[in-house]
Amino acid sequence: METSSKQLRIGLAGLGNVGSGVYKNLLLNRHILQDRTGAHLQVTRIAVRDPNRKRDVDVSPEMLTTEWRDLIDDPQIDVIVELIGGDDEAFKLITAALKAGKAVVTGNKAVLAKHGKQLIELSEKQNTPLYCEAAVAGGIPIIKAVKEALVGNRIDSIYGIINGTSNYILTRMTKAGISFSEALGEARDKGFAEADPSLDINGWDAGHKAIILGWLSYGRWLKPEEVSVNGIETISSEDVTFADSLGYEIKLLGVIRQNQGDERIEVRVAPSLIPRTHILSSVDGVFNAVAVHGNVVGETLFYGSGAGQDATSSAVISDLADVAENLINEVGCTGFVPHGDYGVALPLEETLSQYYLRLSVVDEPGVLARIANITGENGIGILSVIQPEPKEPSEHIPLVLLLHDATYGTVSTALKAVLALESVESEHTLLRVETLER
Repeated sequence: METSSKQLRIGLAGLGNVGSGVYKNLLLNRHILQDRTGAHLQVTRIAVRDPNRKRDVDVSPEMLTTEWRDLIDDPQIDVIVELIGGDDEAFKLITAALKAGKAVVTGNKAVLAKHGKQLIELSEKQNTPLYCEAAVAGGIPIIKAVKEALVGNRIDSIYGIINGTSNYILTRMTKAGISFSEALGEARDKGFAEADPSLDINGWDAGHKAIILGWLSYGRWLKPEEVSVNGIETISSEDVTFADSLGYEIKLLGVIRQNQGDERIEVRVAPSLIPRTHILSSVDGVFNAVAVHGNVVGETLFYGSGAGQDATSSAVISDLADVAENLINEVGCTGFVPHGDYGVALPLEETLSQYYLRLSVVDEPGVLARIANITGENGIGILSVIQPEPKEPSEHIPLVLLLHDATYGTVSTALKAVLALESVESEHTLLRVETLER
């Protein structure tokens, strides 16, 4: 791939929030970038859905096209930045760009989670790099850190708060004592939640990122349907209050780990109780944080803005700087080094943790003893119990149990028997308690 003298010509697909940030910040820091990369990074053409839409950046109409294929067909363009979002169309765009020998920068975590194996193989076959720092944790350079700075480590575990919208909602529920729906409304009003926030609150935005981190750490892709993902929709103010009284905060947590000697990979996302003594519990609002434990370096923590125009565009521009350096110096394909195939997911039933269980029980003697008998028969210890006095007469009262380490399958079996008791209502909340020790 050739570039003109000290110039990287960029085709930008998408001029929405992030695309506008990339265009704006490339202009803002063009002199810094030129000094640091030795190249002039210039957007020469932009593909948009609606060229007449009012935007925050001033772009010449001659630069716009409604067909992303025009970027692929333009021989003057060296690199394509894919920021159109979605799945199928973005996959077609990235595939076409790589086949045309153009480097690609993308922030599309959904495409990578679903098609990453094929795209990485194509990148290698074409000797054309694919970069995706912006796909995970916004402005936090977590991909570069794991891929480059921690390359000498076996990754023991990664724990990540990697969705800003859900973290904002849970923070407001904890700090302000408001309900889930009220916190979601606030997030929308402040622009922290999309008009359709389903991927944020159902956990799948974080799930896609966790799949990418799992591949990066262990060299195997897991298919989305093999990954356990739960969102925060069912978290109540009552659960937040009980977690606080036990010394925990509830966070939507991504867990990526692999036990030594076991080829199976554990990748899951769920709202979890985190000890207030751990630094991850203090990550509030729209901020993200990723704790990576390497067998040489020990625990490292990466913290910063996980979303937003400037944070995400910073990650895209970082990748563009790498593209400039590598293409001008004719280094070749230096994006992800492809290896491995589809991996085997550790079955959810075999995943191990402590648990928070909130039940609604009849206010009568002997209920706790019957429940404890069931957990004991299943080999599950009870760490602590909260059974608050009812503020007013009620047939049912909450009962909160903190359960010792057990597999999810064992806890599920015990829970089924508990819910079959006449004195226990079917309504319940089961959350993991993560000690974050490794």
